[in-house]
Amino acid sequence: MVYRRAMTSPSAAPKPLTSRRPAGPLSGVCTVPGDKSISHRALMFAALAVGETRIKGLLEGEDVLRTAAAMRALGACVARDGADWLVAGRGVGGLAEPEDVLDMGNSGTAARLLAGVLAAHPFLSVMTGDASLRRRPMRRVTDLLALGGATFLAREGGRLPLAIQGPREPLPLAVTTPVPSAQVKSALLLFGLHAPGATVVEENEATRDHTEAMLRHFGARVAVEEVGAGRRITLAGQPELRARDVAVPGDPSSAAFPLVAALLVPGSHVTIRDLGLNPLRTGLLTTLLEMGAAITLANRREAGGEVVGDLVVAHGALRGVDVPYERAPSMIDEYPVLAVAAACATGTTRMRGLAELRVKESDRLAATAELLTANGAQVRIEGDDLVVHGTGRPPAGGGMVATHMDHRLAMSALVLGLATDAPVAVDDTGFIDTSFPGFVALMNRLAGETPALVAA
Repeated sequence: MVYRRAMTSPSAAPKPLTSRRPAGPLSGVCTVPGDKSISHRALMFAALAVGETRIKGLLEGEDVLRTAAAMRALGACVARDGADWLVAGRGVGGLAEPEDVLDMGNSGTAARLLAGVLAAHPFLSVMTGDASLRRRPMRRVTDLLALGGATFLAREGGRLPLAIQGPREPLPLAVTTPVPSAQVKSALLLFGLHAPGATVVEENEATRDHTEAMLRHFGARVAVEEVGAGRRITLAGQPELRARDVAVPGDPSSAAFPLVAALLVPGSHVTIRDLGLNPLRTGLLTTLLEMGAAITLANRREAGGEVVGDLVVAHGALRGVDVPYERAPSMIDEYPVLAVAAACATGTTRMRGLAELRVKESDRLAATAELLTANGAQVRIEGDDLVVHGTGRPPAGGGMVATHMDHRLAMSALVLGLATDAPVAVDDTGFIDTSFPGFVALMNRLAGETPALVAA
């Protein structure tokens, strides 16, 4: 049976919440939903493989469900089987022209990666998204994909809705990515799967490598060379991908929220199990450890080409640090909640080189500063740097946070409210389900008998 879930409409009524200090420490053992980046890729690669792939632990947030719906619209059989998902693929180059516009909701990852797939097929397709996604830039992807023969028609600035016409004979690519973006790199590699010969993608700064790992998992030939601080990836085109089961680990970007909450609420002790710990995704852990965080890794292992383990987290004092810009690709989604931790630390934390935050679901750089300022923290933006001055105790709180349809801003604000004297109000939390279904219930369970996150 095909599984479908209702998706948030851009016109849905807001869901405000208030976050307040819990009656006691956070405690318990938890898991977080499956890794969003890996979930998107698992669905796409399974649809491009020959045979049936079983996916365990798929994130069933709205972003990933949009990808599932898109692959179904392109001819793959995508269905839920108990707790797992089954995908019967059509092979590389075998997807069918969709009958309707593909609506990618709020997911920039889905839109950009899927652009690489669609651009390699000789048919016309159209993608759109919600109001937030339609503001996000796509030319960083489409300008490079056009080198392989695809043509695009978009709104001013290269924004969605986007019409894509793929060539009959896609050309292999040899490009250097203009920004350190795993989404851009992955779109190019997905396109290169369909072109003869070798596609070569070079990045000046190493970004998360889930695409390279999954390409190998499904049988593609991928070579990776270290080039200074970056990497050169060479993909042999037109392989026959074979169905392989995928186990999706917990998402480290989602784990960031209960992790930081446990660091900030006095007396807390929380274990987060079965978490993906890919070395190119652990910038937040590195930074928090530099800040003095009490975090211990346990049960480290490998599964499906990914490093997995458990994190044991305890409350403790934090100190301000300087976060180098080179670390940004490994923690780009975690800066808002890191800023919350920095506001509760002793001393100044400078987060360098955050230009990429300006083109996320919102202008996350400005919105993060607004979140903290509204709740009494000392923060400023200097160029592309975010500077937070901590006093060694949480800021006063009591503010109203505008989330700008951004799930990570909403969760960061709710984490802040667990530590502040006065509650923190959040204007809308409806978008949290795009990446972390069950977030509110999980945090309230860790808080004990008295809920800490409540309807406003």
